[in-house]
Amino acid sequence: MGMTKLTDLASDDELAQRIGDGFVEGGPPMMIQLGLDITAAQPGRVRFEVPVTEHVVHGGGVMCGQSIMGCMDTGMVFVMASLQGGEITPFTTVQLQTSFERGVPADCGKVIFDAYATKPGRTLVFGQVDLYLPNGKRAASATTTYMWMTPPSP
Repeated sequence: MGMTKLTDLASDDELAQRIGDGFVEGGPPMMIQLGLDITAAQPGRVRFEVPVTEHVVHGGGVMCGQSIMGCMDTGMVFVMASLQGGEITPFTTVQLQTSFERGVPADCGKVIFDAYATKPGRTLVFGQVDLYLPNGKRAASATTTYMWMTPPSP
């Protein structure tokens, strides 16, 4: 796989704040405790960092897949909220297919997740989430499908 360069992402800081506040107010405690930190947001795309701590590392010395997949799913929660101005409206995960490309070492500090809608629709939203190491190498990626429980107003 080579190196994938993360491009700069112009951010709507108010949108990022609304998404983060909504997540802290209504998100699951197990995900909130991971310390996800939204660093950039725009409609349909959210970037966030996650510290790699002993709580997410398994005996092999790398970040466990369960934590990675939880962060990927949460990343798409952020994206879905970004499509609604920061509001978390009812939707559900339909599919999350993840490919692990390299281990995330326990001592790498923080990792970056880049989540974005590839095709937002009235009923379904297709997306992708990429996980990057601090050196810019992609460690995992996921393709996703989410469904609005009540289609949003146009």
